[in-house]
Amino acid sequence: MKTRTETDTIGKIQIPENMYYGASTQRAVDNFPLSDRRFSRPMIEALGLLKWAAAETNRDLDKLDAKLAKAIGDAALEVASGKYDAHFVVDVFQTGSGTSTNMNANEVIANITNVKLGGKVGDKKPIHPNDQVNMGQSSNDVVPSAIHVAAALGIQNSLVPSLKILEKALTKKAEAFKNIIKIGRTHLQDATPITLGQEFGGYATQIKKSIQRIEMSLEGLKELAIGGTAVGTGINTHPQFAKKVCEKISFKTKIKFVEAEDHFEAQSAKDACLFASGAVKTLAVAIMKIVNDLRWLSSGPRCGLFEIELPTLQAGSSIMPGKVNPVIPEALAQIAAQVIGNDTAITVGCSSGNFELNVMMPLIAANLLESIELLATGSKMLAEKCVNGIKANEKNCEQMVEKSLAMITSLAPVLGYDQSTKIAKEAFQNGETIREILTEKKILPKKELDKLLDPRSMLSPNKGV
Repeated sequence: MKTRTETDTIGKIQIPENMYYGASTQRAVDNFPLSDRRFSRPMIEALGLLKWAAAETNRDLDKLDAKLAKAIGDAALEVASGKYDAHFVVDVFQTGSGTSTNMNANEVIANITNVKLGGKVGDKKPIHPNDQVNMGQSSNDVVPSAIHVAAALGIQNSLVPSLKILEKALTKKAEAFKNIIKIGRTHLQDATPITLGQEFGGYATQIKKSIQRIEMSLEGLKELAIGGTAVGTGINTHPQFAKKVCEKISFKTKIKFVEAEDHFEAQSAKDACLFASGAVKTLAVAIMKIVNDLRWLSSGPRCGLFEIELPTLQAGSSIMPGKVNPVIPEALAQIAAQVIGNDTAITVGCSSGNFELNVMMPLIAANLLESIELLATGSKMLAEKCVNGIKANEKNCEQMVEKSLAMITSLAPVLGYDQSTKIAKEAFQNGETIREILTEKKILPKKELDKLLDPRSMLSPNKGV
């Protein structure tokens, strides 16, 4: 590999000739060969947008020459677009402030700009990565701001739209299944009847409420730490810098970002990220419940519940011909588990605010953005490849209702709890239904018995009780 030699405050270092990053980034690459994890597209996009907004703002404040500011801004937008993702090479597990990644952005943008202005990669002229690209900024306010921008964009533009697709799919099935009566279950044991529509309506409401919680978390993410610089005091930046950067980011993203209410809170704590992660984790738990129910309800097809049939997507076994597995629910269950694990890591990360700076920001960023992305793609897939194609096994649902011993529940107000319990136990021991036992014993007239054992009368509160 051909290299070029660059010099920084530590000394000389060799950098791959074809890469746009500089000495600071190369030292991070050498120092942190810890994993194959790099920051994902949303974080790089957010960094590019922030550097663009900063250059524009510094121009407006007469801190930066207009020609140079435009060149920096254009290069930053190219970074935001994804054109230079291959040049963002620092491991997620790095210095806790994310300084290496901030410098990665500064160096790439500076070199793009210098080449376009007729210079060479590594010259640092006329644009210096620290003096011009990072003007009025610090890694300590840029990185937390980038996390908020990236997470907010992911939630608004990807996660929430996907969840609305899933909610709509579940709501549609709830309507389609509203007249299909089945047995309810508590503790995995037979309970009183419900409709399959009521069950799916519950799933739809879980997703609806998850959307509400996640949208609530956006409010905290809309506050940006930018302008606090090193420790929150705003040293070396203009008093109007933060406000103007937020206005420009808001214009570009269509999300109303504002300067942090308290820069010391914004840089030393990552509570807004933790709140967002908690809302996202709650969604993961909801999805885990839903997909596990779908797996149980479709179990069989002959030796399980088989109250619903999931779409057939692929062969389920390399040895058992004809076997079909609930592959989409299984994939979503694994996504949910990963998100729950990510939230634990984020919790630890957010507890690592030491004095004026949190020192686990790269970990927080990587895990929060992964959780948002996984659930966005997973929720849409669950809707399109599973829920939309679910069919109800109405006959099986009805047969299970009639066989259930829980049918005795509607007779408890008439016969009393103790006598009803005896009847249920006798039906179980004899392998008979509740209806058969009561008919044999002639405890109630047939007309009254049929009314009490009508499962439709058990689907809502009974005024006659």
